Amino acid sequence: MPNTEQTIVPTFAGGTLDRADQVRVSPDRLRAAMMNPRARLLKLDGLNPVFDAYGDLAWGAAFEASPDNDLLLLGIDEDIPYFAELNGAGDAGPAANRALWQTLGALPAEQAAIYATARSLVDWHARHKFCAQCGKPTGSRKGGWARLCDREQDGCGAEHFPRTDPVAIMLSECEGKVLLGRQPRFPPKSFSALAGFLEPGESIEGCVKRELFEEAGIHVHDVRYVASQPWPFPSSLMIACTSHTDDPTLTLDEEEIEEAAWFTLAEVKAAMAGDPDALFVAPPPFAIAHDLLKHWVDSKS
Repeated sequence: MPNTEQTIVPTFAGGTLDRADQVRVSPDRLRAAMMNPRARLLKLDGLNPVFDAYGDLAWGAAFEASPDNDLLLLGIDEDIPYFAELNGAGDAGPAANRALWQTLGALPAEQAAIYATARSLVDWHARHKFCAQCGKPTGSRKGGWARLCDREQDGCGAEHFPRTDPVAIMLSECEGKVLLGRQPRFPPKSFSALAGFLEPGESIEGCVKRELFEEAGIHVHDVRYVASQPWPFPSSLMIACTSHTDDPTLTLDEEEIEEAAWFTLAEVKAAMAGDPDALFVAPPPFAIAHDLLKHWVDSKS
């Protein structure tokens, strides 16, 4: 009987900070947290992390923050509040690159999760300075976990909250083989699990079935959830699933998928092991596609 009991903690998913909602919603408690002499401030370079001499996330004292900047309460650990600056740090700048992702993947799980939270929220504030309902300027509220269109500034009073965009990322199995694809932007031989955004009014299972049919032309069943990963570029939730199909015939959406193929267990193992003679290059360890493939391999062991 295959062993499918696994604990999967993808990069960015290992958060341990108490997010302290009871502090966010209390102006007095939030003010006290900001004035705590032990409060820490995450250092950011735009949206990119700053590392200390040991390769960990760099921190300063919260009182070092600019008096003109709003603070984001990242959470509290052992009575120490952790913050990040909002104003001025949210310039989107160039897109994050693979080298940065790999560096983040090497961080301890709790540090990667802290950065993912900070990056997504700082970026969200930078992109949502005006009310989507009336167009008036908005201001940070609830320790950086909301924005308010202020009635005192002739606004409509609408409150806005950070959004997360769900993405299904999935494998399909047929006759002991697993389906992987390569988008045109991928390097040669780099194959990964297929993925797509959930649409309004759609379940996770429905998205998996739709995306695999749209991108690969296959009809799948037995959709199963495996794990999820916060992906802060800018703010998605990758929902990893497996499925099965009875017909391996592929019809590709060539605008989305340049190549796709069915790979055996041995071929996947070779790629995961970094074998130079492997038929494809596996997804890097910081991507949940890597965890998903490992889950599939382990389920066959």
